[in-house]
Amino acid sequence: MTGELETKRAARNMGTPPKTATKAGEMKVFGRAGSTVGSDIRDYLSRTVVAFDWVDLVDADQCRDMLGLGGFETLDFPIVEFPDGERVFAPKPQDIAARLGWVTAPRHEEYDLSIYGGGPAGLSAAVYAASEGLRTILIERFAVGGQAGTTSAIENYMGFPEGISGADLAERARQQAVKFGAELVMMEEGVKARFENDRIHVDLANGSQLVAKSNICATGVEYRRLGIADEERFLGMGLFYGAGVAEAPYCKNEDVFVVGGGNSAGQAVMHLADHADKVTMLVRGSSLAETLSEYLITRIEARPNVEVIYNVEVAALDGDKILRRMTLKDLKTEKTRDLDASRLFVCIGGVPNTEWAKDTLIKRDRAGYLITGQDLLDKGRAPDCWTLDRQPYYLETSVPGSFAVGDVRHDSIKRVASAVGEGAMAVSFVHRYLAESH
Repeated sequence: MTGELETKRAARNMGTPPKTATKAGEMKVFGRAGSTVGSDIRDYLSRTVVAFDWVDLVDADQCRDMLGLGGFETLDFPIVEFPDGERVFAPKPQDIAARLGWVTAPRHEEYDLSIYGGGPAGLSAAVYAASEGLRTILIERFAVGGQAGTTSAIENYMGFPEGISGADLAERARQQAVKFGAELVMMEEGVKARFENDRIHVDLANGSQLVAKSNICATGVEYRRLGIADEERFLGMGLFYGAGVAEAPYCKNEDVFVVGGGNSAGQAVMHLADHADKVTMLVRGSSLAETLSEYLITRIEARPNVEVIYNVEVAALDGDKILRRMTLKDLKTEKTRDLDASRLFVCIGGVPNTEWAKDTLIKRDRAGYLITGQDLLDKGRAPDCWTLDRQPYYLETSVPGSFAVGDVRHDSIKRVASAVGEGAMAVSFVHRYLAESH
């Protein structure tokens, strides 16, 4: 590894990372033209604001000229070439993260606060907690930003009149958090939690354990699936969940489809329309007025290469190695029709990422969201598992010292601004809890 990359890795571990892992053009990713293999690499690098060049190889001659390699048809793509010349064949995002220095391990045996999830709510909590002197660690299983990090433009967040991409906003927040001393452990997640001795003990996926006096759950939501056959088969092979920010530049001269009628789907449509020949928005409802912000409706209606089809759902997917076709079902007539489709972006909301809580005393609603504060009370009484004389704080779960913020919380407002606000507010309650309990 070059001295430059060693310096960048050390900087990350000390909490003073550069804005990007590489300079423009330093990292190259080679893929086979016409294939969607490697979309997860593009997504990861884009969301972590790492500069890279994606190179489509069209034949064996080009492969030999650019890489000096034969066997074009049998090579394991994508091929990632790092600034020092090292090549990695068909890596997973976590392999790249480790190579660039993103994956670190907890440095302390115990923390004042552990935060799970690196979306706007979790990052906000990390910034405020660390800046106020709490020993803070944030665990993120993929890339910072959460679902907001996949948004091409957040235009209704105060202070950014021209809008800002979710990835850029998250990267700024990450830098701010580590500047104040928060530890960020990437490509890691908690798989089981238990609460004992006024501590939360979390088993991490790598086999280690994390202990903290308090915790904030900001794990957000998982992308909701279509619930049809062959989704896993075509995932990353023409079927994508989210706004497709990383995929949009590769949709030139293509007709693409977006499923969903909410703001995330609307943003995806507008971003993809800057690159694709045509974008078709597939909506279950009969209008966009109930689910989409007015400013997005106006833009979608005015965009000549955007079509909206109402009262439909995707009923089936078909193809060979990649997605080729889909079947649409008219929800009014029950009739179906087949359409050619090589790129389908699904933005239909999400389900809470709270499976880890099933064996704990943390209360969840029927949909799996974490219940907090006054919503825990029944006729003014806290649940039987509540162990303190006081009532739960506003963002506190049924376990004292364990808080929930952002989209994962029952009855939360699904906006970036409210998530950021809840993250900051939760830290004030953490201070109160630590003062009374430790």
